[in-house]
Amino acid sequence: MKRPNPDELIVFLGPSMPEEEALALAPCRVLPPARQGDIWRSLTLRPKAIALVDGVFEAQPSVWHHELLAALDAGVAVFGGASMGALRAAELSVHGVVGVGHIFEAYRRGELVDDSEVALLHADAEHGFRALTVPLVNVRHAARLARRARVLSPREAQTLVDAAAAIFYQDRTWPRVLAAVSGVWRPATRAKWEAWAAGGLEDLKREDARACIQAAAAFVASGAQAPKSASTRRPPPSSYVRRRRLVEGLCATESGLVSAEEVLEQLRAAPDAGELAEEGLRRALLAGWARTLGLVPSAEEVARAEADWWTRLNVPREERGAYLAACGLDAHELRRLCEERALERLTLEHASRLLPDGPSWDEALATEARLRGRWVDEAQRFGAPMRSRRKR
Repeated sequence: MKRPNPDELIVFLGPSMPEEEALALAPCRVLPPARQGDIWRSLTLRPKAIALVDGVFEAQPSVWHHELLAALDAGVAVFGGASMGALRAAELSVHGVVGVGHIFEAYRRGELVDDSEVALLHADAEHGFRALTVPLVNVRHAARLARRARVLSPREAQTLVDAAAAIFYQDRTWPRVLAAVSGVWRPATRAKWEAWAAGGLEDLKREDARACIQAAAAFVASGAQAPKSASTRRPPPSSYVRRRRLVEGLCATESGLVSAEEVLEQLRAAPDAGELAEEGLRRALLAGWARTLGLVPSAEEVARAEADWWTRLNVPREERGAYLAACGLDAHELRRLCEERALERLTLEHASRLLPDGPSWDEALATEARLRGRWVDEAQRFGAPMRSRRKR
């Protein structure tokens, strides 16, 4: 039997559930709450699925929607629930992110709209991201259950939620919430609550985190392929997003993971940096122009551009996956680059028809040869025998 590969499922997890519990649920690699750029970086591990549970909110930039879309484009299934994952899943479910759990459903229906609903203060990684305050969604859940158990009346339950909502999330603890309602609830109500809560209050975020990880693990175990990305139905990412992904990326080399930003810094200092950048700009500009003119490369033209690229690099087929990982490329990004190469070729092949008085192939050949000095070399090579014949 094939041993499960933990890198097939990446879980971003923090205060919603202890790491040990997640590892007991399924083979997975648990990473800290997602920051901006972490999803992009995780794609270097070539996962089959990502379960986004926890993410940072204020102290650092939050995970971008573009990162989750990039994961979908790369053929990675994305599941979200419990916390930041529920919020992003509700925002991106139309694009293919799979939302799981009660909190996701509440965001999707519009019952919850603010990220403060799931925010809480927690300890650092050294202390297992242990929750130090209670999120508002858990208070809402407790109030709802207390109403069903007839521990609280509808008005008393709403008073509990209102009191919790009035407390800043970094200060919101159960003792403070209950202190805030002590002047409103009758002593009998407080006694009923304490007797009921003594058995423990259900942690909705934890339950949803469990459901999210189980759903992602079931997908990986099924061997199914992620649904095809809906990237053709949305505009491509802006140049700013593309640049951010470039510098945030990682490259998987034989020596380990390397920062793409460090590679780029080395390239900037290379003697041929200007030549490389100019060639890349020409290709990007020609491809962009071709798109504005409505040119679309066929699947065969894109495949030919990729085949030509591999041939030029002389990379054997069995080594191409590792080569792409060292490039920091996934299959979707490779296709985008090969589409660009195919569009560049289409533009050049139809140059004479793209402008009212477009340049011919011979004109372009002569112009570049003159600029590079090749014209003079060829002229002198042919001119010497001609002069010698005239002398005779």
